Amino acid sequence: MPGPLPGLLRALLGLWVALGLGLIGLSAVAQEPLWADLQPRVALVERGGSLWLNCSTNCPRPERGGLETSLRRNGTQRGLRWLARQLVDIREPETQPVCFFRCARRTLQARGLIRTFQRPDRVELMPLPAWQPVGENFTLSCRVPGAGPRGSLTVTLLRGARELVRRSFSGESPRARGAVLTAAVLARREDHGANFSCRAELDLRPHGLGLFENRSAPRMLRTFALSPEPPRLAAPRLLEVGSESPVSCSLDGLFPASEARVYLALGAQRLHPDIILEGDALRAAATATASAEQEGATQLACSVTLGRESRETWENVTVYSFPAPLLTLSAPSVPEGETVTVTCAAGAQALVTLDGVPAAAPGQPVQLQLNATANDDRRSFFCDATLEVDGEVLSKKESTELRVLYAPRLDDSDCPRSWTWPEGPEQTLRCEARGNPAPSVHCARPDGGAVLALGLLGPITRALAGTYRCTAANVQGEAVKDVTLTVEYAPALDSVSCPERITWLEGTEASLSCVAHGVPPPTVSCVRSGAAEVIEGLLHVAREHAGTYRCEATNSRGSAAKTVAITVECERGQQGAREAPPKMDESTCPSHQTWLEGAEAVGPACAALGRPSPQVSCSREGGPWPQRIHVSRQDAGTYLCLATNAHGTDTRTITVGVEYRPVVAELAASPPGGVRPGGNFTLTCRAEAWPPAQISWRAPPGALNIGLSSNNSTLSVAGALGSHGGEYECAATNAHGRHSRRITVRVTGPWLWVAVGGAVGGAALLAAGAGLAFYVQSTACKKGEYNVQEAESSGEAVCLNGAGGGTGGNDSAQGGTEPDGTAETPAGGEVFSIQLTSA
Repeated sequence: MPGPLPGLLRALLGLWVALGLGLIGLSAVAQEPLWADLQPRVALVERGGSLWLNCSTNCPRPERGGLETSLRRNGTQRGLRWLARQLVDIREPETQPVCFFRCARRTLQARGLIRTFQRPDRVELMPLPAWQPVGENFTLSCRVPGAGPRGSLTVTLLRGARELVRRSFSGESPRARGAVLTAAVLARREDHGANFSCRAELDLRPHGLGLFENRSAPRMLRTFALSPEPPRLAAPRLLEVGSESPVSCSLDGLFPASEARVYLALGAQRLHPDIILEGDALRAAATATASAEQEGATQLACSVTLGRESRETWENVTVYSFPAPLLTLSAPSVPEGETVTVTCAAGAQALVTLDGVPAAAPGQPVQLQLNATANDDRRSFFCDATLEVDGEVLSKKESTELRVLYAPRLDDSDCPRSWTWPEGPEQTLRCEARGNPAPSVHCARPDGGAVLALGLLGPITRALAGTYRCTAANVQGEAVKDVTLTVEYAPALDSVSCPERITWLEGTEASLSCVAHGVPPPTVSCVRSGAAEVIEGLLHVAREHAGTYRCEATNSRGSAAKTVAITVECERGQQGAREAPPKMDESTCPSHQTWLEGAEAVGPACAALGRPSPQVSCSREGGPWPQRIHVSRQDAGTYLCLATNAHGTDTRTITVGVEYRPVVAELAASPPGGVRPGGNFTLTCRAEAWPPAQISWRAPPGALNIGLSSNNSTLSVAGALGSHGGEYECAATNAHGRHSRRITVRVTGPWLWVAVGGAVGGAALLAAGAGLAFYVQSTACKKGEYNVQEAESSGEAVCLNGAGGGTGGNDSAQGGTEPDGTAETPAGGEVFSIQLTSA
């Protein structure tokens, strides 16, 4: 059985080997000393950690053995000459475990050393002061509790990343744990807002473990500087109740100024200032408003706080009450001649003065009475009040203006009686009237000619020359004044007034008279060529008078010259009749003629007697007459007609007037925009027409107590009611047509006035409607006119020349129509007004 043999051989071989080794061991024991060993002999363990210790001996057969230590054990493994034990939760800074074996009645021992280390898990920087004054020391203190061993620990105090203090604890006892580092640091401005921290380093690299580091949470330092001086307070010494006054509190030497807190108060009233910073300076500005409860002496206090310190100051303020004086008029607007009372009053402690007249004692009023005249219009009255407060005299003033209603005045200073202007340059013509309400001024020629554009810049032409009637009107009346406009221009000699060729008849009487146009009137002198004597007066015509003459016209504006050729013819008969020079008179050439605007004219109707039949030509101020013109009102004026035949000339001056249909040129309200209930208003209507137009008005239904001026051009209402609001129409009528314009008046104001006015107006409207229905059917409306005195006293209205549909019929019969765009009377309606006629 060959299988088991190799295994057996191997077993026997092993036994022999073992026996041999045992013999060798016994031999060795017999040769070396006995010992006990502990591994690791020296150990460094993190606090709370664990460690395996191996205890062994060379005793061949130890009787017993063990490991003595105060540390907690977790497990043990044993052999014949060894044991291993795990130590856990090692916390003591230093322990010395002992390994022992009992061998041959001897005790074998081996002593070890176990030390613990603790990382710097907690690094604490002690709290810093809330505020630290600049220039003083503060303490930085850092604690690193439990870290160790301390001999391997280094602690550093830092400002940001910069090291301030660094300390190493080498040489300390191995059992020492934890560390504290404290340093005094001088506070600086640049330390404000800086972060301070602490760093701890445990260096165990010499023990083969490495470097353990930790850092505290940063702490911010706030530094400050505060001047020892108190704040400067700017405040009024006196403060009036209800008034606002600026106050301010300022302080220099603050750091940081933005962190300062300001408390500003007037007595118990805290103010809320605006803070203004300029470097290390602070200014707090506020508005103080005193109340009646603070009247008397009080304090304005200011306190500035920064860090742990405050600075404060205060000022005494006197709060007083001083109402403004009360200046009243018995009536702010009065007609001329009425008595006005002016009263000036103030508080109980104030002394008042009215226009320089003081009151008898403080607290008493002053009164002034006057009879209002035109010179008192816009007169100002002044009321002064004085009050003494805390040794200082205060004053307040009040003023008011009196309005006096008076009729217009046309003074020579504002509206001169005569104007003289050179022709050509642009000028502004002014005619102003004094009056209240402000009058409207209208200047026009009495014959219906030109109207002056007052107050407007325009060229001066000779067509404007003449006499104008200026009328100023308001609700108090009107004023009339005639003014003369003279336009000066250089002389002119034309072919009509001074022909180039003249024929005289021998034996007759003639004069060499050249008429020159010009203002001032020119002087004309004629001298025969080659002679120095001026030809003047009537001449008994002879053949030697034939020749060439030079005529010259001169005035202050210049001169003009012309050459005239004189021919003398001998007397001869023609079919037994004697030839005769031209002659014009009233029958052949009327001195006053009338044209109609819009018609066509060939010139003034003039003819002349004479043989041979004279040629008649007319001109206006030196200009030739066109063949045919379309007549306008500018064609009115003076014309010179010249009749000429072979035996002489004759001249005649013609005055031409132009009649034209009416146009309402102006319709205005005063005051414009509307009137309050109970107030007054005026409507002014101005028409351009020749012959002068008759003015009539149509008012809203129920509008009573309406006043009209003497020529119906002004409609006035005193004490307006709601019924006076609405549309008013002004119509102008003459023999050539009719024209009208409308304007709307609004009566607006408090609802109470509107309600009262509506009630009164409604009642009046019902009464007026009943009276009007009866009156329209009466014979008075058929007459077309009414005595103005009776109409004004009775308040009734009349029909004007068949107003309504009848008026339009008359215009058509006369060929007149209303211009396009004008207001027309509603069909079938009647215009009611007061028609001025001779009583």
